[in-house]
Amino acid sequence: MHRLHSLALGAVTALALVAGSAQAASLSREPYLQRVGTDSATVAFRLSASCAPTVYYGTHGSTDQRVTAPNPATKHAVELSGLEPGTAYTYVVDACGARTNPVTFSTASKPGVRRVHFTTVGDFGSNSDDQKQVARAMLGRAPELFLALGDNAYESGTEAEFQRNLFEPMAPLLAQVPFFAVPGNHEYETNQGQPYFDNLYLPTSSTGGESYYSFDWGFVHFVAIDSSCALGLAPSSRCTPAAQRQWVEEDLAASTAPWKIAFMHYPPWSSGEHGSQPNIRKQFAPLFEEYGVDLVLTGHDHDYERSQPMKGDAVAASGTRAPVYLVVGSGGAGLRDMSTSSKPSWSVLRNNGDHGYLDVKAEDGTLTAQMLTPSGKVMDSFTLTKELPPEPEPPPATADETTPTPGQPDPAPTPAPSPSPSGGTNPLPTGAETAEDLGPTAAGCSAGPAMALLPGAILVFAGALRRRRR
Repeated sequence: MHRLHSLALGAVTALALVAGSAQAASLSREPYLQRVGTDSATVAFRLSASCAPTVYYGTHGSTDQRVTAPNPATKHAVELSGLEPGTAYTYVVDACGARTNPVTFSTASKPGVRRVHFTTVGDFGSNSDDQKQVARAMLGRAPELFLALGDNAYESGTEAEFQRNLFEPMAPLLAQVPFFAVPGNHEYETNQGQPYFDNLYLPTSSTGGESYYSFDWGFVHFVAIDSSCALGLAPSSRCTPAAQRQWVEEDLAASTAPWKIAFMHYPPWSSGEHGSQPNIRKQFAPLFEEYGVDLVLTGHDHDYERSQPMKGDAVAASGTRAPVYLVVGSGGAGLRDMSTSSKPSWSVLRNNGDHGYLDVKAEDGTLTAQMLTPSGKVMDSFTLTKELPPEPEPPPATADETTPTPGQPDPAPTPAPSPSPSGGTNPLPTGAETAEDLGPTAAGCSAGPAMALLPGAILVFAGALRRRRR
């Protein structure tokens, strides 16, 4: 009897040890989406213990493909490649026994697609209730992407402040909506902005790396500008004002996108507490005007303000196409007084009494923007329009694409391949676990590894019983 008891106890102990090791780690930072393009996406996250995690992903709610990180670590940015443009993907992170619930995001639309929806706001990184409400409201709008306009982590952009004031309060939004950021002045207060660049995985430019960059999403071209660099406040080893301005000009000149949007932290036009930045206006306004930038999004002042279409240092003549400048600095930090009691003539509307965010939809030749509070109140709304050439007709479908050859059966669908543990596309062996097999569990809890030993433990226990009966 003692031997039987020992065998049973040993089996249970083995199960407990494996279960304990499976729960030895947790996600210390929930997944956030970076560098999402038409055919790839980066899923970044942090772990409390080192391991080589796996990201399961797929379309139509499935997670039948996977990529495994090549090396154990606590800091991960796993790239999903070979994706389809404008497609919804569901993903799950499985690491050291920790498993996230499945969430969904969409890849960027192809350049010819004439419908884009995004949200934007700045000056939010404070872990305040207002920030959380703004983030929750933006997620509720289901945007395709989110632009962060700087001062993403108060007060000084430290590693701990990025965790506490950006990634924790905005975790649900950042896990489901790809976000693209620019640095604010507060990011540069710690080690010349190094924590900002350590925590984010952004597109790059040829001369400025992640400091400034551009990308296309559908028929919209976005240009991210480092305004601290433009003012000479960034280290020259990272970027210089002259190199950034030259790159911005070349980038805008090369873009054929119908809509062009620039975003940065310091505002060329503002009547808020800090006011306008004439130096930045001098550098970039001529480029925006020459190359047809439609909208310039900024933060820094903790309020909302919209300008008239501006040309040079004045309001553009009626009927002239010129950029509209917005300050959207009401994302969660404390709101502040305006610098002037009366609204300047170039300013259409300003609001320093409500936190909120900008929701923008571009469809064909119409761009519609709404400044919304978390409760849904509309602070401001405006529309920009332009004439676009007709969309090209899609090529006619061939016979092979429409109907099967007479007398032949319909071709059987090819099952989607499941990647190998190394991140390839070899099918999983029969009986291999997928995310669906394991089911959704709370982060840090997974029964998979422990349960895998259960049949063996039962066999040991049953064998011991048979021997005992003999």
